[in-house]
Amino acid sequence: MRYLLLCCINENHWEDIPAPERDAIMSEYGTWMQDLDTAGCHIASAQLQSTAKAATVRFRHGKQIITDGPFAETKEQLGGYHLIECADMGEATSIAARIPTLRVGGTVEVRPLVPGSEP
Repeated sequence: MRYLLLCCINENHWEDIPAPERDAIMSEYGTWMQDLDTAGCHIASAQLQSTAKAATVRFRHGKQIITDGPFAETKEQLGGYHLIECADMGEATSIAARIPTLRVGGTVEVRPLVPGSEP
């Protein structure tokens, strides 16, 4: 079964963490991803640029509206994702629980993909 791990953190909080600590966390992230590769369950990952570089597309009253930023009513922003393959939700949440940004206020939403929906 495939699962998408949606990694969120408050961007302002992340920027307030001293650079050496952020670098250490990202180094741990690299080790975590190597472990996923070794286990054979890593499919894809990507880190997203900040929400300041985002755009949101909507349709209202039949007209397309494009606005800068996500304009979501959230305290945390989506910072990246990991697509993994594992046996079940228990294994997926166990993998997600080892993501290094959790200890500095991050959250991870674990979502199963609809079987057969991926290319």
